[in-house]
Parts: sequence; C-alpha cells; structure tokens
Amino acid sequence: MEDFMNTKKMVLCAMFTALTAIGAFIKIPLPYFEYFTLQLLFVIMSGLILGSKLGGLSVLLYVVIGLVGFPVFAAGGGPGYILKPTFGYLVGFVVAAYVTGYIEERIEKKSFRASMVASIAGMIIIYAVGIAYKYVILNVVTKVGVPLPVMIMSSVPMEVPGDIILCIAASIINVKFRKLASLHPEMRIE
Repeated sequence: MEDFMNTKKMVLCAMFTALTAIGAFIKIPLPYFEYFTLQLLFVIMSGLILGSKLGGLSVLLYVVIGLVGFPVFAAGGGPGYILKPTFGYLVGFVVAAYVTGYIEERIEKKSFRASMVASIAGMIIIYAVGIAYKYVILNVVTKVGVPLPVMIMSSVPMEVPGDIILCIAASIINVKFRKLASLHPEMRIE
C-alpha cells in the first residue's frame, strides 16, 4: 500500500508540474508587452490539493525543467532566464505553492473561505517576490533605473483582477475536490 501511495503522489506531483507548464502557454495579452497566463491557477491548486511539500515540489520541478533548457516558461527557458526581470515570479510560484498548501493544511474547517485565504496569500507572495526580483534586476543588475511605484503600477492594476478570478476558481475546484475525496477514499492524497 505504501508503494501505491508513493506512486500516486509522484504522479500527482508530475501532473501539476505539467499543468503549470501548460498554463504558461495559455496567454492573454495585456498592454505594454505583458501577458496574463493561467499558471497562477495551477500553482495555487498545487498547494491547495497537494499540500505544502508536494505542491512546492511540483512547482520547483517546473522551474528546474525550465532552467535546464526546456522551453516551458511563458517566454522560453534555459539558465539565462534567471536574468530576466520576470524570473522572480517563477521563484514566487514555488514559495506560493508551499505557503498556500501550508495554510490549507493548518485550517481545520475546509471551506471556500479557507481556500480563498490560502489562495490570496499565495497570490500576494507571488507579487511580492516577483516585483522585488524585477526591481533588483532592473535597478541593480542592468541599471535601467525603474522606480518601484512605476513598476508596481505597470503590472499590479492590470493583473490582479484576473489573478483574483483565478484564486476564486482554484478555491472552488479545491472545495469540489475535497467533497469528491470524502466520497471516494482512494482520491485522498494523505
């Protein structure tokens, strides 16, 4: 039985790694050469459904696969991606999946509201890490000199409404998954 659980966890982890990669290619263009992807949905869902460790691991695998050179990121892949200003969002994905799962694991009464709290926390982490990384790359590494308020205003107002919708969707899916798992014990991840 233990081998089955380990195999099940590996398959689910790989599935969310693949879903995160697929989410990178579902792009909705925004002004100023930015685009909106469905990655956040799958990152948040990995934390909510798989938990902190497996959720974080699934997204970490996605980042490692991209850094090795497979073009799974929204704009390609390879080790040079570390110097792109948007790489911080990928780092934020890993942390967000872990934290979202951590919060979800600690909340006793599983509900839509609890899932939303975890989802919004994950989204905030993605933005905090992503914007901080972008600031460092643009102002310290490349010395372009973009003020922080300009950086925040260029991405947050356009992206946050869509990301909140993705958090709502992830929370709804999580609640439905929990109900199914309670009816079908073989679906449980523990």
